[in-house]
Amino acid sequence: MAMDYGALDSALNAAAGDDVVLASELRTAFVESAQRQISLMVRSRCDANWQYSAMRLKGLAASFGAIDLLELADEAISGAPHDPVVLRKLSQALDVIITH
Repeated sequence: MAMDYGALDSALNAAAGDDVVLASELRTAFVESAQRQISLMVRSRCDANWQYSAMRLKGLAASFGAIDLLELADEAISGAPHDPVVLRKLSQALDVIITH
């Protein structure tokens, strides 16, 4: 899956306007929240916790326009809980956002 985070950048710019500091703070908040949800998915002890964290990640991604991350969260919701392939894809997608 090719990662395209133009929508994320557009959402951040729309929210922050010309305020570069605010855009940076919003990006940091997004990344920290996404990291927290992925961490909760990794540590989930039951299917319900997995689903809950994946749904929160999907909502977060939708709010910020991170379409690829949203689709991966959707894959986690509809797939098998604790799927290591999905977890790896989520981590890789977030790494792309962090280094972008």
